[in-house]
Amino acid sequence: MKRIIVGLICLVSTGRMVAAADCPKHEIRAVWLTTIYGLDWPSAPAVDEESRIRQKQELCSILDRLQEANFNTVFVQARLRGDVIYPSRIEPVAKIFTGTYGALPGYDPLAFVIDECHRRSMECHAFFVTFPLGSHRVVDEQGSLSVVKKRPHLCLKYKNEWYLDPGMPETDDYILSLVKEIVVNYDIDGIQFDYARYPDKVFPDENSYGMYGHGQSPEDWRRTNINRLMARIHDCVKAEKPWVQISSSPVGKYRRYERTPHAGWTAYDDVYQDPRAWLEAGHHDMIVPMMYFRRDEFDPYLDHWLEQAKSRNMVAGLGVYRLNSSEGDWNPDEIGSQIDHVRLHGANGCAFFRTRFVVDNEKGIHTQLKHRYFKYPAQLPPLTWMNDTLPPAPPPEIKVVRDGNLLKLSWDKAAGHCTYTVYCSLTDSLDTGKAQSILATGLRTNALSLIADDDSERGYLFSVTASNRYRIESLPSYETYYYYSSYEK
Repeated sequence: MKRIIVGLICLVSTGRMVAAADCPKHEIRAVWLTTIYGLDWPSAPAVDEESRIRQKQELCSILDRLQEANFNTVFVQARLRGDVIYPSRIEPVAKIFTGTYGALPGYDPLAFVIDECHRRSMECHAFFVTFPLGSHRVVDEQGSLSVVKKRPHLCLKYKNEWYLDPGMPETDDYILSLVKEIVVNYDIDGIQFDYARYPDKVFPDENSYGMYGHGQSPEDWRRTNINRLMARIHDCVKAEKPWVQISSSPVGKYRRYERTPHAGWTAYDDVYQDPRAWLEAGHHDMIVPMMYFRRDEFDPYLDHWLEQAKSRNMVAGLGVYRLNSSEGDWNPDEIGSQIDHVRLHGANGCAFFRTRFVVDNEKGIHTQLKHRYFKYPAQLPPLTWMNDTLPPAPPPEIKVVRDGNLLKLSWDKAAGHCTYTVYCSLTDSLDTGKAQSILATGLRTNALSLIADDDSERGYLFSVTASNRYRIESLPSYETYYYYSSYEK
């Protein structure tokens, strides 16, 4: 049995049990961890053992900061622009890790991120740039490793940027080969598609339209191309690992409708994304639209997205980078009001772009999340549509052993692949339906240690549940009462 101390040690105090206003028990709290140009990580290439250690420590520090604020999901950029962050037989490793395309930094970055997220009880999803392949300079620098050089018939140049042509059926095969490489080889919790869209209306795809348009309007044909890719991705992923979630991050406004006739740039009308079709067909488990605008635009578009999502997870992408003085200089209360609106209207959580602005506490946003909005841990919402099996059996009870001022908790492992949620109360009753009762969740081991207050005598009431891969939670274990005194008796 492996015994761990979660994060910075879980502290239980009287203050921790104050009512958690507006803190839901189930909520997705995510960040996009951007690797392109090292925007979030890594900040410098690894050229020797010292810099390799520093690169890995930097990632751990980022995840520690997220764990402090009770984040539970990381979307890590696994494919950038025709390059990737893992050893691939198809595309080169991104040069940000070593300064050279195709060279690993002495470890597998994707495996490392996944392991470190799981160690901190967070899910890790690979976010995947779908069609863009980079500028002319990037393609030249990749040389013979570039897909533009290997598969030129699949690629189009537009405004000095290269793209895979969504209208070519072979493009689907190429993207699927990359998706399968990630899903088969890594313990990933989900895969998310960014830029699964056309760049704009005047994309130069006349040749592929002439070959494959078959009488459809160009607009309908383009949406059909992306819909077909999403269907094939779904079938490929679920055949390998049915628990892996499929999601996308579409443009922040779905389409123009009666409440917002002057919406401007939209997913459906301007870049030919139709997330509603992906959701209705069962090809997506979650959408995370990039809603990087203020309340007068944010509120009606959130409501519109919720209408499309139905029973699947809808997570609002929040532009926390807008807090920066050079990116919009927003007041942090703007982000707070968006979180409030998300919760009030029943969305499943928030994702923040980008990670760096959260961990660097831009305008106090990390502090605000840690002490107010994400004050308590949250379970990830159950994926009930993905699997209808019964919940796992609960562990019998928690065993508590004192070691100085540490309380070491342990319990029997549940059958199958499970994570655990530990509940705690300082009173004589324990309400497992409330967020403030959660001591830790998403645990991948059957042990937890916490620091007790060495200056007071107090009773603790503990219980634990097990959740399967689809986040279906068991009934609680029997409650365990433990009385702690500063004097051992």
